[in-house]
Amino acid sequence: MIYLDNAATSWPKPPEVLKAMTEVMERAGGNPGRSGHRLSIAAARVIYDTREAVARFFGSSDPLRVIFASNATHAINLALKGILKPGDHVVTSSMEHNAVMRPLRSLEKQGIRLSIIPCSTNGSIDIRDINRALTPGTKLIVMTHASNVVGTLLPVNEIATIAHQAGTLLLVDAAQAAGVIPIDMRASWIDLLAFTGHKELQGPPGIGGLVINNNVNVSQIEPLICGGTGSRSESEEQPENLPDKFESGTANLIGIAGLGAGLKWIMDRGISEIRDNMKKLRRTLIDGLSALPGVIIYGTTDTDLSVAIVSFKIDGKHVSEIGLILDEEYGILSRVGLHCAPAAHKTIGSFPEGTVRLSLGVFTTVSEVQETVEAIRKIVKS
Repeated sequence: MIYLDNAATSWPKPPEVLKAMTEVMERAGGNPGRSGHRLSIAAARVIYDTREAVARFFGSSDPLRVIFASNATHAINLALKGILKPGDHVVTSSMEHNAVMRPLRSLEKQGIRLSIIPCSTNGSIDIRDINRALTPGTKLIVMTHASNVVGTLLPVNEIATIAHQAGTLLLVDAAQAAGVIPIDMRASWIDLLAFTGHKELQGPPGIGGLVINNNVNVSQIEPLICGGTGSRSESEEQPENLPDKFESGTANLIGIAGLGAGLKWIMDRGISEIRDNMKKLRRTLIDGLSALPGVIIYGTTDTDLSVAIVSFKIDGKHVSEIGLILDEEYGILSRVGLHCAPAAHKTIGSFPEGTVRLSLGVFTTVSEVQETVEAIRKIVKS
């Protein structure tokens, strides 16, 4: 089997991640913050250690501003619905995942004003269009760092500069970039960063988070949910201290332990080394597919401007048919369709059918990429 669906979730997971998840339940299975006994304290220590690791990984100086959530979608909703009020203006791109688009459309019905910047057919954006879209009432810019459909990177550093010059906050959806692209929130002036653990951070499903930079006034962000936090139990009001304000309910201890192990696994190998290897793999795939007649590749072919995702079609064949043949005849696992990003597919010209998406991972090999190209060559000829 050749697994090329890492943009949906990475697989396999490093053995260290599986070990950490098992060990935390064996050695620290208490409810963190809810009791004073040794198992509760051990669980709280695992969570704080991972909070510190996330802060270091993304260049944040305050671990308490790392807010754990179920995934990037949860974190994005926390930020959008916590910050935006009726009358506020928000700017986004036409390459966004529904994790951004759906809450924005919901908030639009409640009175926010929404501007969607059209991207080019390769998924890139002209930052001058962002400048032109800003108004005195713009509260937030929200952008994906890397497209989940074609892998194209948006210029986050330049967008952050524009946001700060305009006095506007920037929320970055790093679901596809975290773990394969170096991210430093302080150096890049990123105000809020949403991440998920189960993709290239090598963690399990069910864990992600929102990292809030020090310049953001958290008193102006409403919690998405309220409830028990293990702190201020004498009060029926939601606490204001971080991270408790945004973390009601029992934490996903197993997921957080797995995330922490995944981050360590990445840092031990070096994200620059991972990035270089992924670029080589994508270049091999792009070169191989480009040589096949009838294959249409979407997005940029420049590996410096993308993560290791490639979307394509074959003239005269339905994407569902291609995906089925790849799976059943060649053992190659891909994803077909619209990838929860209809706006992106409208932008690149593949709506409504979508594309076949091949997303490489840290365990993908050159020989697997070559086998995939050969399988697609046979499908083209069939």
